[in-house]
Amino acid sequence: MKKKFGLKNTLIFATMSLLAVVMLYPFIFMIATSFKSKEQYFGAPGHSLSSWHNLFKALPVGRQLINSTLVCAGAIFIILFVATMAGFALAKLRSKASPYFFLGIVGAMLIPLQSIIIPAYINASKLNLLTGYWGAIFVYAALGTPFATFLMTSYFRGIPDDLVEAAVVDGLSYGAVFRKVAMPLAVPAVITVIVLQFIQIWDDLLVGLLFIQDPNYRTITVGLGALSAGRVTDIPVLMAGSLISAIPAVVVYLIFQRQLVNGLTAGIGK
Repeated sequence: MKKKFGLKNTLIFATMSLLAVVMLYPFIFMIATSFKSKEQYFGAPGHSLSSWHNLFKALPVGRQLINSTLVCAGAIFIILFVATMAGFALAKLRSKASPYFFLGIVGAMLIPLQSIIIPAYINASKLNLLTGYWGAIFVYAALGTPFATFLMTSYFRGIPDDLVEAAVVDGLSYGAVFRKVAMPLAVPAVITVIVLQFIQIWDDLLVGLLFIQDPNYRTITVGLGALSAGRVTDIPVLMAGSLISAIPAVVVYLIFQRQLVNGLTAGIGK
């Protein structure tokens, strides 16, 4: 039995190590390539910071990072504002229509972005929302709200009804129960929504490319896309920009990974 157990652990360790190498290789390649010049990338020896210098000359990196942060913050605020209240209402303020609303939310999660992107673009253009952040913010919020509402509803259903009823008997309104009882208990789910939506919005290219027409409002992902759209692409410069773009999402995930797992397992599992 010990030999079988040892062999099983060895196979698991070998498989996980192989997967770790496969997952980490793009980051290692990105870091190594970003410290090379174009000539060194094609075989010349040595390392160089020229790609970083060229990146900051070609793109307003700081401004685009701020733009990405503002778009993420605006969209996530709207998503949380809608999803937390809708989730609490669907979970605790039940009515005959609640199952149908919840079914509609689940159905909205299945709609692919490509099927609604053209109507959304036309509507945003008519409302003059393409020159600043708001067009992208509203589209990201619309895309992220169904899943966030689904997650928050599942999490709020895990809160005992007796706790809510006791708070109401003590004189709290349902609004006060939501603010003072439900939301403090739902912090893991809220953090889960924030992390997942931040990573998705930060890394997205299509919505930012279509709904932010003014170059001064471009996000870092759109800026890198424009940088690679030329006839000749400087790979080390692109890798340096990609590394800068990837760092915030990786850092957010590493900081909140424990809360992310707790929010997903406690929310969807109940």
